[in-house]
Amino acid sequence: MEQIIVFAILGGLFVLLAWGRWRYDVVAFIALLTAVVGGVVPAGEAFSGFGHPATVTVAAVLVISRALAGAGATDLLAKAIMRAAGRISFHIATLAGLGALLSCFMNNVGTLGLLMPAALQSAKKAARSPALLLMPLSFGTILGGLVTLIGTPPNIIIASFRGELTGSAFGMFDFTPVGGVAALAGLAFVALIGWRLVPARAIDRASAEDIFDIEDYVTEARVVEDSKALGLSLAELAETTADIDAQIVGLIRRDNRLRLRSREELTAGDLLLIEAGPEEIDKFVSKLGLQFSGPRKARESLTQTPDAALAEVVVAPRSPIEGRSVSSLRLRRRFGASLLAVSRQGRPHRGRLRHFHFQVGDVLLLHGDSERLPEAAAALGCLPLAEREISFGKRHTGPWLIAIFAAAIALATLGLLTIPIALALALAVMVASGLLPLRELYEGIDWPVIVLLGALIPVGGALQTTGATEVIAGAILQITAGLAPALVLLLLMVVTMTLSDILNNAATAVVMGPIAVSIAERLGANADPFLMAVAVGASCAFLTPIGHQNNALILGPGGYAFGDYWRMGLPLEIIIVAVATPMILLVWPL
Repeated sequence: MEQIIVFAILGGLFVLLAWGRWRYDVVAFIALLTAVVGGVVPAGEAFSGFGHPATVTVAAVLVISRALAGAGATDLLAKAIMRAAGRISFHIATLAGLGALLSCFMNNVGTLGLLMPAALQSAKKAARSPALLLMPLSFGTILGGLVTLIGTPPNIIIASFRGELTGSAFGMFDFTPVGGVAALAGLAFVALIGWRLVPARAIDRASAEDIFDIEDYVTEARVVEDSKALGLSLAELAETTADIDAQIVGLIRRDNRLRLRSREELTAGDLLLIEAGPEEIDKFVSKLGLQFSGPRKARESLTQTPDAALAEVVVAPRSPIEGRSVSSLRLRRRFGASLLAVSRQGRPHRGRLRHFHFQVGDVLLLHGDSERLPEAAAALGCLPLAEREISFGKRHTGPWLIAIFAAAIALATLGLLTIPIALALALAVMVASGLLPLRELYEGIDWPVIVLLGALIPVGGALQTTGATEVIAGAILQITAGLAPALVLLLLMVVTMTLSDILNNAATAVVMGPIAVSIAERLGANADPFLMAVAVGASCAFLTPIGHQNNALILGPGGYAFGDYWRMGLPLEIIIVAVATPMILLVWPL
């Protein structure tokens, strides 16, 4: 009965994660509570996963990654991309290689967020489509995570699992011989062949000079003597046009730009800058009896003044606005900003914006106070799609942060401290020395990932304690009866990789780790190569935009469709399996 309960929870977990309607941390927490109520996880151990070494390590890596990026520690490397926009293969190799290098020691989502603006700027400089660069960059950052213990959550999870099993966890660079060779092979494919497999449709869509034509969304209209808007305050004007999806984003009176105050009354000759879709603009102007005014150049100049600017940003994974509507954000009240337009998968949204619900990868065109736009983008969980300074005045702290981080890595590598303790000590030193503000310590933690790990680790333990892993392992071995252990290992990697393409990679590692050990025990083989196969498979999700957060992040800016990823991703996964399997057998014999 306990095994039936575990399999039911596992099946429900897979279905809900693949469905994607509920966020993965919510799904994982529901699975944990169900396991406790079902009696397969003891109540006293329900929240033990939140203090697990893997959870602590992932949290520490996330905070340190954010601190390094925020201090400009990687600025010089990022700017090297701008000088490499020569031959396209060299351009892509530099971009993807740099992403892989940084991802060896940084969170790969943070690495992509750091390098994507530079990638887009270099694409524009070289007159190349962003679609040719962003997918190789995303895949490169994923490949880099294979190389070290802290490069990706699956490696951390598998290392901790091995520590519980044998008393000795995988070390910082135990993943390097296999992961390094696999990453190099993958990068070579991406730079020489892979980029040629990007569909021409995606290239053409992303090659447009601008995603948004400001003329379609921003219009000047003048208040005339017989206008219904004459004498109305801006608040009254908003009430009068509540049924129209349009906003006033600028007010010009006698050539002077006024601040938008709700009590400001309109007078004859006032020039309104209206943002809306083409149809809504016509409705707005017609209803109020306004008069169109101003050529395109004048309209663009009104949106970009010393105190107002335009910004294109992309909705990042785990953004607080994911799934929310435009009307619920209250951008004008909170940040003095307006949302002019939204693009999804390279195509501008032409319908009403008020009830539009955001997804990861959507590109937003924001207009507002030039000083507050960066604050608005950060609060919305969005990344800028333009070249920007990364250091924000803290560049001098970069070398010190790198030195502390390197010292922690050295202590862990030499075996003087465990990796969770070494990284936690590094964070303590950074905070105590003032290099890392306490506020940023908590902001840097990716809480959904922490909840996912904390909730699923006890569920993964229930797979073992109830004997469910034995049942799964027996089924796999029955299917592969008569095959050599090396082929069983290869199949395990393929199954893990397939699951990771539709599920979260950390969840895949938590579930497949115990199964790998059970298979090894039944074969009478060493468990290490099977655990390594799971680590590689769980980290390589290249077939879909939902398999990895980085793939989702480039969906909009690259102009990709859901089915574009497998063209480059499928041969890349085949190459990883073909290279990683013999390397595992060589370095970690059966």
